[in-house]
Amino acid sequence: MRFRRDFLRTAAGMRQPRKGLMLQARARDAEPDLIRVGFTCTRKVGNAVTRNRAKRRLRAAAQQVLRAHGRPGWDYVLIGRPGVTVTRDFGALCADLRSALEAVHGARGAA
Repeated sequence: MRFRRDFLRTAAGMRQPRKGLMLQARARDAEPDLIRVGFTCTRKVGNAVTRNRAKRRLRAAAQQVLRAHGRPGWDYVLIGRPGVTVTRDFGALCADLRSALEAVHGARGAA
């Protein structure tokens, strides 16, 4: 995702906080066969180098996890957490994303 309006619409959807990240998700009507993903890290995460490292880690986790656990027709925003996203073990970061996706799609019965 590139546009602010898409991030704002997704922010109004479901939220799943986890230790390594925050996941925001919403079902989308247009383009039902695409999974769209956005990444954000505020200045609370750290300086520019730290924020970029956190976003790279979130991108890598999303690339591995969303193929199997993401749903077409959904928007996802992954938000970095201060002091945790950069230092958390990568396997644990992927597990955080996986459990957040399962919580969004599993228990609530979202289509």
